[in-house]
Amino acid sequence: MNQPPNLSHIEPDSLSGLDHLGKFLKDTQLFSGAIPTNKNGTHDPWDHLEAVMGLATLGYQTEAINGLNWMIANQNTDGSWYNLYDDQKPLELNKQTNYSSYLAVAIWHFYLLYNDINFLKNHWEYVKEGILFSLTLQNDNGAIAWNIDDKGHIDDDYLLTGCSSIAKSLECAIAICQILGHKSIEKEWRIAHAKLIRAIENPTGIFDLKKDRSRFSMDSYYPIIGGISSKNIISSLISNIKTSFWIKGLGIKCVSDEPWITVAETSECSIAFKKMGEDEIALELLHNAIAIVDRRSIPYMGWQYIENIYWPEETPSWTSGACILAADANYQLTDASELFLKQQFKS
Repeated sequence: MNQPPNLSHIEPDSLSGLDHLGKFLKDTQLFSGAIPTNKNGTHDPWDHLEAVMGLATLGYQTEAINGLNWMIANQNTDGSWYNLYDDQKPLELNKQTNYSSYLAVAIWHFYLLYNDINFLKNHWEYVKEGILFSLTLQNDNGAIAWNIDDKGHIDDDYLLTGCSSIAKSLECAIAICQILGHKSIEKEWRIAHAKLIRAIENPTGIFDLKKDRSRFSMDSYYPIIGGISSKNIISSLISNIKTSFWIKGLGIKCVSDEPWITVAETSECSIAFKKMGEDEIALELLHNAIAIVDRRSIPYMGWQYIENIYWPEETPSWTSGACILAADANYQLTDASELFLKQQFKS
């Protein structure tokens, strides 16, 4: 087993140690505010918001606001966003529910950083419409259908990772309700959130009905980040991560049956371990993630540890965003550092 050469030498114990990632995201951002993810200049709304939060964390306030303004300018009338964009041109017209709800996380994150209540007020309607779009697809069992296709047909499948992300989005949206005093909506959303968490904690027969996705590491750590509280289930998930996905000294595999460490999964899993009080593993995973970088110390997508190659040789913007958020969670660098570590609304 070989380890990728550590070209970064980053000790992310201060924001200045991560500023090269902020500059990278700033340079990647288009005039419209869009932050492309892929080599061909395209992006999806979820990846875009992860990069926006990276910018906001590092103090690139103007660029972060421009990124949020892109979301507002491109929100559909039903509260959704399309699946894929080239700048402001939609390329794939299906609509994912975890995309529409994630704006709540980015808006709450920005508020935690800058404590501007007017910012919350000004963005409330867009957050609300995004959440409502997702909740229109909530099943009686609590799960939320993952997608509406370009003809308006609801896909009758429910993704554990996607619903875990929506649970976190609902959590942040409820926190916004509490700040702004929207008590009736808060009550409704707390019921929806509780149903969704219950489904995530009891997933058998509810999720991944068409395809088994348990080989993906995200299905093991996203429920933890998403806010489940059952200690038994969390313990089982952590055990599965350690036995099926964690390659010590390298990081977290994207899928259990491929020798492929991915930086985003390693960064996100670092947050999950931090949340569970496994600080030593969390920090190790963060350092694994920031070792898989190019000569500018920008994270690659991943490392294939059998062939000993960076693969693919791409540096997705949202991957840098994930690294920044993981560094903040581990080192408590900002007032938003506990975004994914603690429940955001008051019980």
